[in-house]
Formats: sequence, C-alpha cells, structure tokens
Amino acid sequence: MSEAQNAADPARPVGAPPEGSAVKPKKEESWLETVKTVVYALLIALVIRTLLFQPFNIPSSSMENTLLVGDYLFVEKFAYGYSRYSLPYGNIFPSVGRILGRQPTRGDVIVFKMPNKDSPDYGEDFIKRVIGLPGDHIQVLNGQVFLNGKAVPKVRSEDYVETDEFGMVNHVPRFKETLPNGKSYYVLDRIQNGAADNTPVYTVPAGHYFFMGDNRDNSNDSRGDVGYVPAENLVGKAEILFFSTNGKAHWWEIWNWPWTVRYNRLGTIID
Repeated sequence: MSEAQNAADPARPVGAPPEGSAVKPKKEESWLETVKTVVYALLIALVIRTLLFQPFNIPSSSMENTLLVGDYLFVEKFAYGYSRYSLPYGNIFPSVGRILGRQPTRGDVIVFKMPNKDSPDYGEDFIKRVIGLPGDHIQVLNGQVFLNGKAVPKVRSEDYVETDEFGMVNHVPRFKETLPNGKSYYVLDRIQNGAADNTPVYTVPAGHYFFMGDNRDNSNDSRGDVGYVPAENLVGKAEILFFSTNGKAHWWEIWNWPWTVRYNRLGTIID
C-alpha cells in the first residue's frame, strides 16, 4: 500500500501502527508502572511509619482523662532516637541500643514496648506518662507522688464527669499534678487508699525510666508488672489526636458514625 493510500484510508488514522502490530507490550508496560507505583507508595509509607510518625489507638482507660478509649493518635518516632522497636516486629531483631538517642522529659506521654518477659503482655505497645528518669527515687504515699524525697504538688480540681456503659453519670475526683520541671497534667483518683496508693521507694536504674498512668487506680505501670522500662523499649512520643470515637456504633452502622465521633477532641495536642 502506498503512503498516499494509507493517508486516505478512513479506517486507520494517520500515524496509526500498521495492521497486525502488537499492542501487548504497552499493556504490559502499563501494568508494570502500576506495580511500581504501588511498591513506591508502600515504601514511602514504611519509611514514614518507621522513621517519622506512626498511628496508634487507645484500647484501655489507663490514661484517662488525658487519653480515652477510642482515641487515635500520631506518635513521633524520632523524638528519642531509634531502636529495634522502631521497626515493625522489632522483637525479632538483635538489640542495638538506641541510635541518635535523646532522653525524654519528665511528663512526656510515651508509647513503649512492655519489657516484662513474664507478663502475658510482653512486647505489646503500652502508653503512659514518664515520671522518673535514671537515678530518680520515686515513692507513692497516700496517693501522692514523692520524687527524690519531695512531694509532687497535687491540687484538687473539678471532677471528671463520665457516663458508664449503663448510662449512669459518675463524678471522679481529679487532681492537677506539677512536676519539678513545671510540667502539669491531670490525674484521676478513683479509689481512696487503693492498692497502688502506697508503695516502696523505687530507684530507677541507669538507662531505664519509670512510668505511671494518669488514671492512677486503673493502670498497670511501673508500680506493677511493667517495672522499669529500658531506653531501648521506647517507641516514640505521643503528639496529637487525629480521630476519636466513643465506640457506640458497630462498624457496619454507617448511619450512626457521625454521632459517635468526639469532634471536640480532633486535632488535640497531647500534653
């Protein structure tokens, strides 16, 4: 067929590939580009999750009223440097200590890996407030924290009001604690002279930290099974709430979702 005849052929646009030519390579190329895009996206997400920020959700009430069940938050992974626990399934990697390690500040809310190998929760993610640094002496007497022999100021505040699963409204005594560095936060005291309100003196070993939950009578922390937390076990610092739900709607009850969101908590900075 001549060049002129090809140009006049109404069944084939000018510049179209000759009849019988294969288009399969283009389809294969398109498929490969899609795979590459997905792989790149996964790698970027892995890098962000490992080195920068990781999302967590709150499954227990141990940090009420700072953090509630159903809160979703971002944890800053680089706040204290990196360890094997910065990686997914960090337990399977050998210990390398901390890289670019920095010491937490008293009062930071931190996610860490449960260090007690005798606990059924060994290796699970916990979130608590760091109270004691290496070398500190800590004791709780009648519900008041003593740090290096001095009482941490604890001032009565307005009650924390909550509604339980049966619709009953409860008023829980709330106090404002202030650490020596000026960091203040609220703690709950549900039980007067509870089991963890009087403790021996804890001396924090070198390279370890002492943690307590803000919901003092309902927290498994360094006063209990958690014990002293090695620096290597720190995952990151809790920074911001990006979502919160009261959990009163099943996942399939889409029509109820808008009324289960705690809109007043979205975007809250964790203090």
